[in-house]
Amino acid sequence: MNPVARLRSSSRTPFLQVVKTAVAVVAAVLLCQVVINGPFPTFAAIAALLVVQPSINQSFVKGLERSAGVVLGVLLATGLHFALGDSVWVVLLVIVVAILIAWALRLTPTSATQVAISGMLVLTAGIVTPNYSADRILETVLGAAVALVVNAVIVPPVLLGPAHLAVARLARDTAVAFERVAIGLTEGWDRDRWHDALLRARSLRQQHAKAEAALTSAQESLTMNPRGGRHRTILERDVVVTEHLRVLVTRVTGMTRAIQDNTAPDLRADPMVGRIATEVARIGADVRALGAQVESAVVASGTSSSVSASASAADGFDDPAEPALTAPLEVVRPNSRHWILIGALLEDIRRVREELLGEDD
Repeated sequence: MNPVARLRSSSRTPFLQVVKTAVAVVAAVLLCQVVINGPFPTFAAIAALLVVQPSINQSFVKGLERSAGVVLGVLLATGLHFALGDSVWVVLLVIVVAILIAWALRLTPTSATQVAISGMLVLTAGIVTPNYSADRILETVLGAAVALVVNAVIVPPVLLGPAHLAVARLARDTAVAFERVAIGLTEGWDRDRWHDALLRARSLRQQHAKAEAALTSAQESLTMNPRGGRHRTILERDVVVTEHLRVLVTRVTGMTRAIQDNTAPDLRADPMVGRIATEVARIGADVRALGAQVESAVVASGTSSSVSASASAADGFDDPAEPALTAPLEVVRPNSRHWILIGALLEDIRRVREELLGEDD
């Protein structure tokens, strides 16, 4: 791979975040020049650049990390300067000691790096005095605070849309997996086709993990977010749906694996298998309807009408239509050759039915 290609990200930072970063830097510098009235507030500009993050919660954490690192670095540099004087080897000593302190305190990478950088900048940027060190700490705190306020005031980010779409797609693909099982039982697939179906079913686990990651990002974007109130209800329901889908993904994968391991040429001829295929198709329809409910609530961030439509769709989640699977199947006389597979499928159907009806407690 071309090393230069690694300099570019696979996705572009939202332009709004770029604008907010620029606003935060300018505002932090101007504020520091009014409050401190000293040299160019480099520490404030750096803090503002680093603290504007995709979510307010991340900005708050970055602000704490940045401020803690600067305080430790400035105090360390000031102390060693007064004790050992001003020379190149003192700067090197500050860097080494800062690295060791960060390791001993188990600081985050951001804070650990900032301790060394702040100590180095203090010793190389000018005459070190108690007032100079205090001003650099104040610069950092002001820069971080300004960046946090800018990120919270200017359209605070809400990452609900990507999570919502991920859940809707997971529900749709899970429905397809159930429908695939129904089609395979009806058509009498061979072992190779069932193996392909199993690979597709297993891929749902990775898709579920991505949906959970998207939900985690959405939850983080709503933390400390003044716009979060009207979105939290939708997000909470998406989390509940995703938990149900986790069980359904496990079941459809197990069903596909059981059929692949126990399929036979005469399996299709068993009348019970046909009834099972019908019920699995109904499960697919139920899950597809669930996905349609989620997808109808997809919200385009920033538009109040879309938010209202999303909330209305989510409100309907509490009163879903009755699932097509209304009664469990019963077997009077098990098949002498396929009774193990049929029994396993019936158990999976029973558990899926309980999950769809909310009777799995």
